[in-house]
Amino acid sequence: MTANIPGPVRGRVTAAFTDAGVTGALCATDIDTGAAITLGADTPVCTASVHKLCLVATLYREAAAGRVDPTTPLDIPAQGRTPGPTGLAVMRDAARLSLRDLASLAIAVSDNTAADLLWDHLGLDTVNAAMRDLGLTRTIAVHNQAGLYATMLTDAGPGGRAALVDPAAVARLSVLDPARTNRSTPREIAALLGAVWRDEVCAGGWGDELRAVLGVQAWSHRLASGFPFDDVRVSGKTGSLPTQRHEAGVVEYPDGGRYAVAVFTRAASTAATLPGADAAVGRAARVAVDALRAADTP
Repeated sequence: MTANIPGPVRGRVTAAFTDAGVTGALCATDIDTGAAITLGADTPVCTASVHKLCLVATLYREAAAGRVDPTTPLDIPAQGRTPGPTGLAVMRDAARLSLRDLASLAIAVSDNTAADLLWDHLGLDTVNAAMRDLGLTRTIAVHNQAGLYATMLTDAGPGGRAALVDPAAVARLSVLDPARTNRSTPREIAALLGAVWRDEVCAGGWGDELRAVLGVQAWSHRLASGFPFDDVRVSGKTGSLPTQRHEAGVVEYPDGGRYAVAVFTRAASTAATLPGADAAVGRAARVAVDALRAADTP
């Protein structure tokens, strides 16, 4: 069920966005009761690297069905890797890693090369079919990380990567149009996470391992910044594009409360570094989760 956001809660969620100079959409769901706090939750959004959640979930769903062995090793040449600022993209030597270790890199440091090796092994059609089977019909991948990056540079024009802070170049980017890039909605991404935590994507040991992989992300500047407590666990995956900063994840409290949260934002500024916009993701998520927890309190 979806809660009607009380005026003060809606005002605080909106303030978290507007104070940081962003617009935002949010879905926060109690994984066990289905209660939800939403703001623009059915708005189509560009998923960017948040779509790696769909990719890794599909890997483990295929493993549970016996169609993929996630311990399968892949040889990774030193050349021809997908560009990116982390992981295998910045390493200089050939490597050999299993599918599930590639999944860990794709989540932990948003490794684009690791993700594309998984995209190539599984196929976009397999990932899209898995999302449809889970009822997530608006969650669609149209290109891998290399395709997304190449499209962005082509649209940016002769200025290349350096032009991605130029408002005129940013306005040309098709990767900022949900109709032309990897896409979903905050509600569907939160639903995917809820399904993972309820063992509906895969159960038993595979479900345990999937949740463990989704808990290894190194970044704490967005969603986790809203929950700075040693006894609260935050598992998540960021996504970033020019002007866009997202994160989706699960917040687990020591009393057993667990909440799937998806936050997608777009900044007015084209600056590459906007700490306030990053922090707004955690601030809005905290407001929504606090509201859900208050509603559960007798």
